[in-house]
Amino acid sequence: MKKKRGIALLITALMFVLCVTGCGTQKIETTKKETTEEKKLQIGLSFDSFVIERWLRDRDMFVSTAQGLGAEVNVQVAGGDVDEQISQIEYFIQKEMDVIVIIPIDGDALYDVVKEAKDKGIKVVCYDRMIANVDADLYITIDNEMVGTLMGEALVEACPDGGNIFAINGSPTDKNVEEVELGFRKALKGSKLKIAYTGYCDNWLAEMAATHVNKGLEVTDDIVGVMCGNDDLASQAVKVLAENRLAGQVALVAQDADLAACQRIVEGTQTMTVYKPIEQEASTAAILAVALGNGTDITSKDCEIPVTETTDDGSGEIPYYKITPIAVTAENMDEVIVDGGFHSKEDVYLNVKE
Repeated sequence: MKKKRGIALLITALMFVLCVTGCGTQKIETTKKETTEEKKLQIGLSFDSFVIERWLRDRDMFVSTAQGLGAEVNVQVAGGDVDEQISQIEYFIQKEMDVIVIIPIDGDALYDVVKEAKDKGIKVVCYDRMIANVDADLYITIDNEMVGTLMGEALVEACPDGGNIFAINGSPTDKNVEEVELGFRKALKGSKLKIAYTGYCDNWLAEMAATHVNKGLEVTDDIVGVMCGNDDLASQAVKVLAENRLAGQVALVAQDADLAACQRIVEGTQTMTVYKPIEQEASTAAILAVALGNGTDITSKDCEIPVTETTDDGSGEIPYYKITPIAVTAENMDEVIVDGGFHSKEDVYLNVKE
């Protein structure tokens, strides 16, 4: 009996050891798994707001591309509040992000917090809008001066006999607005068009565009065209033009190729919009952000998409990647927008009778 009891105790002891060993192995594997997950590249993506239709497309493409490359993306949206955006970037710094990608509300207001991120060794990407003097690791955008040039050229072509026009620009704190305005005014040189009224829309608030068009019409209602900083502003401008029986009679140009704008173009109340290949911009930005986070020199041939240009941000030359925009009218709507898969034909021509 004693012998049997001893054997039983021995078996029980062995089973206990095996159980403990097994559990210990599982614990080590779990710890290793957690450690691996912790090492995943972390990217903070800071949007000014989602008021503008295109930003949702930018977000989706950026996140899917970065995730496909093994990175994790934390998206924060400031809702047009610059203090909120500063707070969200501070959060990214506290979370020790490897890279922070920023669509700034007000680049000047973000200077201190972005410099703090840089000082802590975090890579910073200025997306679509410049943040001056921070020595960013990359500035990627659409060629904004060309955007303005295309809008100006479209008005000159639509109004060959000249006349008065309104320039309803975007936010005065957005550095891109300066570049668009520069290209626009260059395109008007030598033409018979005269800018009779100029306005700016703080934080890109579309309602302000309606206010500005009304103010412009108080200056003169003898106009042939209106330039709006984007299609969202144009949506409000066209309402005021319609109220004054000028919609379709006055040339209207803008940018972003929003669905509503494309519908207005085929309906005849908007002349053109500038299509900006935002999915190309977003995917390229994601690829380069991951490269920066992994320590790759994005200006070298070893980078998947080498950045070959630079621009002066006020502190010196920084890597600069720009993408070419395309003017879209009723004539090339199908080719650029529909065939390119940006909007469906059914959606674009929704309000047009066969």
